[in-house]
Amino acid sequence: MSGGKASAVADMCAAAELLVAQRRCALGAEHPETLAAMLALADCLWAQGRLIAARRLEEAVVAGRRRVFGEGHVLTLKAIGKLAATLAAQGDLAAARQLQQEVVAGMRRLFGDDHRETLRALNNLTGTLAAAGDVDQARALLETVLAALSRIYGADDEDALTASGNLAALLWQRGEYAEAHALQLHLVEARCRRDGADSEKARSARAVLAMMERAAAP
Repeated sequence: MSGGKASAVADMCAAAELLVAQRRCALGAEHPETLAAMLALADCLWAQGRLIAARRLEEAVVAGRRRVFGEGHVLTLKAIGKLAATLAAQGDLAAARQLQQEVVAGMRRLFGDDHRETLRALNNLTGTLAAAGDVDQARALLETVLAALSRIYGADDEDALTASGNLAALLWQRGEYAEAHALQLHLVEARCRRDGADSEKARSARAVLAMMERAAAP
């Protein structure tokens, strides 16, 4: 992280910490607005690489939202999803997978199989499956998610493009280089259409494509 960006993130974290303290004082520790502020602070800590502190906050928010809203409330499930991502980043893939499966089941109960929230939860689960070595299941699930997102929301939908990039990376990991390159090329074209050729997302997609092409060069 560059010095300027690190400074900006530090300022955001300081402001987030202040907001949490203010809301705790004015509203109480488990008021919905306090819990939301705590989750925002956890995001700032994540950006600083302070995963242990972020995890503590996320665990507190999950416990609080379970008490305030109940196990199956969408806000509880979203907090669980954030905690799962932190656990995965810390290498606790088994715990992350268990929580992500809980989120998938909860979103299905609330919204059904084809809702965006359910498909996002499934997409998140595939990353943990792949990291744990269950690459075949991750691929099958990602292909299902991408097909559903493209069918319902369009091939250039943001979530569909995210899933497409994840699938390209997974195919590359499996050694399916031609398929991965074709999908990444499609992603570059879609990002240029959607976000502009000079956008950060288009540049990132082109960088991945260039890496693939360098690696495949004789």
